[in-house]
Amino acid sequence: MGKGGIEIKTKVPGPKSVELGKRRERYVPRGASNATPIFAQRGSGAILEDVDGNSYLDFAGGIGVLNVGYSHPDVVAAVQEQAERYFHPCFAVLQYAPYIDLAEKISGMLPGDYPKKTLFLNSGAEAVENAVKIARAYTRKPAIIAFENAFHGRTLLTMSLTAKVNPYKYNFGPFAPEIYRLPYPYCYRCPFGRQYGSCGMQCLAYIEEAMATHIAPEDVAAMIVETVIGEGGFIVPPPEFIPGLKRICEKYGILYIADEIQSGYGRTGKMFAYEHYGIEPDLVTMAKSIAAGLPLSAVAGKAEIMDTPIVGGLGGTYSGNPVACAAGLAVLDVLAKEDLVVRAASFGKYAMERFTAMQAKYPVVGDSRGLGAMVAIELVKDRDTKEPAPEATKELMHYCYEHGLILVKAGMHDNIVRLLVPLVTTDEQMAAGLDIIEAALAHLPA
Repeated sequence: MGKGGIEIKTKVPGPKSVELGKRRERYVPRGASNATPIFAQRGSGAILEDVDGNSYLDFAGGIGVLNVGYSHPDVVAAVQEQAERYFHPCFAVLQYAPYIDLAEKISGMLPGDYPKKTLFLNSGAEAVENAVKIARAYTRKPAIIAFENAFHGRTLLTMSLTAKVNPYKYNFGPFAPEIYRLPYPYCYRCPFGRQYGSCGMQCLAYIEEAMATHIAPEDVAAMIVETVIGEGGFIVPPPEFIPGLKRICEKYGILYIADEIQSGYGRTGKMFAYEHYGIEPDLVTMAKSIAAGLPLSAVAGKAEIMDTPIVGGLGGTYSGNPVACAAGLAVLDVLAKEDLVVRAASFGKYAMERFTAMQAKYPVVGDSRGLGAMVAIELVKDRDTKEPAPEATKELMHYCYEHGLILVKAGMHDNIVRLLVPLVTTDEQMAAGLDIIEAALAHLPA
């Protein structure tokens, strides 16, 4: 076994993965993309073993789903215990305790001295859809404000909220109406050509101007905000921006929806990323690591808002499945017992130190950024022009998985390498994974 638990026994992909890949090509549509040609066999913690017996460090974590790692024994035990009792009576027909227990715990995590309630669904996109439904029902207004670089899902409404056209929206129109998109403070690529510190927060001033020119605030139900932009490039807003957005929402009677689907559940060194900015969202969407990989998502928020839809207006056949809820309860216990939120902050500090050093050493690294363990590097062809380097990013990822590290990219130009490290990763594994990334950067053509 190599450093960090990595062990590569065959050429990657190995023969069994190659054979499965041929069957995948025959039976699965091409639109379902794959970041690697590897087929999983089993996982434990941050280690993934493929069908050929190769062991990898997984720093993609199911795209942010595995904060407590693969097959955590406490989660496995909770799932097994619940599965032996019953799988699915359907909450709309027969109620069950795991749903109520988890709703109580999540509601209790939200800020604000007022009652909160939680609704369970199956996916991040469903959570976003239902947050919008609830906001529209409460405000009796149709419009939604979203932001550049945002990703909110792949359904018609959430695809409409998502900023990136290719591949997420290509050939799938027409899109849902009454959606307005505004700039997000991507300071490395400021949409206003300014520098942070001397910009006067032009991004906030622009939003205020937009309310007077092309958005009628009296028609806006909600503003949906990824506190840290995920799929769009791990963009961390300046400290003034999120509180500024909240003030604008309060000024115009607009609900603030915090999309914490990727940034939540400890990823940024706090349970939810909005906590870094000291605000109280009206609604919060969460998914991904909420149940360690089982299909579960949630919308949580002020009880008076959550209670607006009529009886039967919310729900779904599989929403809040009891096995997934049991996993969700175990995840919260693991996060607390193993102090993984604090661990995320420690990971982030170390990763940023390493990435900052890589940026100084390798010209292809144009920027390094992050919040907690939600960290990334942005690759460019030229530091002066900041021209994106998607080809170099692809080559880096290929080098990494051939050498035992699984990653996923991000960004509007596919030129950002992001870390979604399981928070149970050891210090040795963290160092080993970052060593491979640095070796990959050194391997790229000058």
